[in-house]
Amino acid sequence: MKFTKMQGLGNDYLYIFSNEEPKNPSELSIKLSDRHFGAGSDGIIYILPSTAADYKMRIFNADGSEALMCGNGIRCVGKYLFDKGYINKNEVEIETLSGIKKLELKIDNKKVKSVTVNMGKSEPQKDVVLNVLNKDYTVKPVSMGNPHAVIFVNDAENAPLTTVGPKIEHHSFFKNGTNVEFIKVLDKNKLRMRVWERGSGITLACGTGACASAMAAIENGFCEYNSDISVILDGGTLHIKILNDNTVLMTGPAEFVYEGEVADD
Repeated sequence: MKFTKMQGLGNDYLYIFSNEEPKNPSELSIKLSDRHFGAGSDGIIYILPSTAADYKMRIFNADGSEALMCGNGIRCVGKYLFDKGYINKNEVEIETLSGIKKLELKIDNKKVKSVTVNMGKSEPQKDVVLNVLNKDYTVKPVSMGNPHAVIFVNDAENAPLTTVGPKIEHHSFFKNGTNVEFIKVLDKNKLRMRVWERGSGITLACGTGACASAMAAIENGFCEYNSDISVILDGGTLHIKILNDNTVLMTGPAEFVYEGEVADD
């Protein structure tokens, strides 16, 4: 089985192009995602035929769970399809479990350099206060087709990712778990974000998390609609713009890492 390792701001997945739905994808993702005994990744993304869009993507996290959407992952799908010759246009639609997403590919010298994704509409909710490890945290739940819990902090570099992160991920308030973002507001156009990703733990970037964080910042009066918001993650910077109707546009890079092959057991 051949795969391609790609990354968007360090959020790395193994991409498998297939004409058939995968068999035992959860088991395979757990095995190959292991950074000591496998190829090492945040999970596996399958690129598959679609009857509703140009192609379909299915995302399996490192723990074997299936994700609804991945912002960094879908940018890499766009680059994969164009650079490998499966499409010959700069606009493409990808079917995901959170709906069809439209991609605009920025082409330079016949290669994709960056991708802007229409992520659909963000759905912010009212703040909730959750008690975790004997401390109250004010959390802004935001849906980007997948769940997010945004927490504003004074110091993102020392945010309690490994302690509070998993506790909120599995908190009873979030019935299906959640991604957890810790945000430091730098100014009205710049956020510093660190993330505990549902099913994967600490990752260098989370595209949907950056979108949710920008939405939460607007809701809380830190940022503004229709402005370019730079979200600085451990792996680099994503550029987010949220329109008046809460439609989210995300722009960022996508890169190939290497090609690989796994022998059947």
